[in-house]
Amino acid sequence: MSKKKSFVLRLNEDKMKALEKWAADEFRSANGQIEWIITKALKDSKRLKKTDLSNTDED
Repeated sequence: MSKKKSFVLRLNEDKMKALEKWAADEFRSANGQIEWIITKALKDSKRLKKTDLSNTDED
C-alpha cells in the first residue's frame, strides 16, 4: 500500500452532511468517500499513471 498524506479540508455544514449521507449509503467513511471521488475524477480525466491505478483501493 502506498503512503498517504493527510491534509485539512473545510466544508460547509450542508456539504458535509450530504457527503456523510452519500458515504453511508455506499458503506464508506466520509474520508473513504472523498478519496473515492478524487480517484474517480483523476481516472476520468486520465491524470493517474497506470501504476497509480493498480494501487487504488476502489470498489
